[in-house]
Formats: sequence, C-alpha cells, structure tokens
Amino acid sequence: MNAEAKNQKKIKLDSAPKKKKKIASLEKKKARVGYIFVLPFIIGLVIIYLPMIFQSINYSFNQIGYADGGGIELTPVGLDNYREALFTDPSYFETLRNGIGRIVFDVPAIVIFSLFMAILLNQDIAGRGLFRAIFFIPVIISTGLISDIDASNILMQNTGSSIDTGTGTNNVQQIVSAMDIEMLFSNMKVGAQLVDYVVDLVNDIFNIVNRSGVQMLIFLAGLQSISPAIYESCQIDGATGWETFWKITFPMISPMILVNAIYTVIDALTRSDNAVMSYIEEVYTQPDGMTLSAAMSWIYFLIVFLLIALVSAVISAYVFYQRRDT
Repeated sequence: MNAEAKNQKKIKLDSAPKKKKKIASLEKKKARVGYIFVLPFIIGLVIIYLPMIFQSINYSFNQIGYADGGGIELTPVGLDNYREALFTDPSYFETLRNGIGRIVFDVPAIVIFSLFMAILLNQDIAGRGLFRAIFFIPVIISTGLISDIDASNILMQNTGSSIDTGTGTNNVQQIVSAMDIEMLFSNMKVGAQLVDYVVDLVNDIFNIVNRSGVQMLIFLAGLQSISPAIYESCQIDGATGWETFWKITFPMISPMILVNAIYTVIDALTRSDNAVMSYIEEVYTQPDGMTLSAAMSWIYFLIVFLLIALVSAVISAYVFYQRRDT
C-alpha cells in the first residue's frame, strides 16, 4: 500500500500544471524602452545639474566675501537676498510684473493662432507639405546666428531714417494703431482694454508666427490622429462644420491644447530675450551680485512653477480623454 500511495503521489505531482513564465506586456516593454531613452538625461541631471542647483540655493542664502588667503567665503544672511530682490530693488519687481503680464497676452494668442493654422494646414489642399514647411521655417531660423542678426536688425529699431511719430515708435514697426481699431469698433460696446489688446496682437503678429511652429506640429499630429470615420458619421447625421469642430475636433485635441499651453509658458519664460532673465544676468555681472542674482533666479523659478501649475489645473478641468476598451 505504501508503494501504491507513493506512485499515486508521484502521478499527481507529475500531472500538476507547471507555472508559466511571465511574459512582459507590450506596454511594459514600451515603458522599459522609454526609461532607457531618458536614462542619459537622468544621469546628467544627477551628476552635473544637481550639484549646481544645490550650490545656487546655498548662494541665495549667503553673502560672498573674499578670504585673506585668497578665494571666497560665504557668510549666512538668511532671507536678506530675497528681501532685497522683492522690496529693495524696484527694477526687478517691475520687470517681473511686466514679464508675467506679457505671458498672459502671449499664451492665448500663440495657442489660438497655432490651432487655427493647424486646422487650415490639415485640409486636403495642393502643396500642403510646402505650406507646413513654410510655417515651421521660423522655428529653425529663430535660433543661433540668425536670431542674433534679427535681434540687431536696424529695420526693427527706431532709426533716423524712419518717420518718428513722437511716441518712441515708428510707422515701420506698427501695422495698426489704436485709432484704427477704435474706428473699427466705433459701433460696438467694447472697452479700451480690448482695443489695446487687439492693437498689440496685430502689431506683434511677426513674433506670434515665429513662436507658433512647434505648437502647430503638435496640433497637426493631434488632428491626424482623429479617425475619419467619426467625421463621416457626423456628415451622415447632418452636422455642420461648426458643430463638428466644437463637438468632435475641439474635445479630441484638448490634451494637445494643454501640452501647447504649458510648452508656450515655459518657452516664453525661458527665452534668451526674456526681460526677467536678462535683468538677472545683468545683476550677476555686477560686483557682489552673484548671491542676489541667485535669489532672484529662485524667486523667478517659483513663479514659473506656480504659473505652470495654474495653467495645468485650469485647462485640465476641460480636457477630454478618449476611453479605450481594455
């Protein structure tokens, strides 16, 4: 009986199902590849940038002095550098306020313009690829040597060869004036602030076009990801183009609106011609200005972070994410 029981136990063990080897899903494989791609950035961040960040934070709470034997020494001063930046230096606060106000003006204009142009360029027209390349060319030429040449272009500055209007600007720079817009809106109940906004928007069209190339490509990718079957169903149901845009197109590309809004905010606040960054760099070059500029930089960083969080929170409330059956 013992031998028979052992044989039955052996048969049960042999017939027991073997554990299958776990195979990673496609999403996990993609995640691993993604980690491999960002690994060089993570290594560079830890080795190069983190020490610089900690050193900058340390400088912002200290005052630099020169030691007797040579070199520099740090004297803790607490929040004195931050108080000086916010309350003692009027130029920094004024530059900061103007820069943030400019963001409120630029972000909606760039996002709306890039969305409008992406919808036009997504239509089935002859030479569509050429038009897309033309609108993306400013992104390429706005970097490096060409951007420096453009910044020093005498045609964009107030020179003696132009007709001075007495306000510090010339007729070459301005496309329309406030008087033109007031005449256009003479029969409408609009305020002076709206008139000024439209005037600044039209006169700044060159800058808006130059900074809309990347956003345009992101919107194009989002528009092309929408299934044509959805639009065909709308046409069968008799929906107009206006209804199709607000009910189908706009909700489907709302995640891209969030991405482009955040990208535009970061791009505007970190550009080389940003007024706040230029002023911080100017303070850095002054004698004993290293610690004060470090405090200004961290104040600016916190404001940028809060602006990005605010934009994300506001737009995320209206973002539509398509559900997929799993």
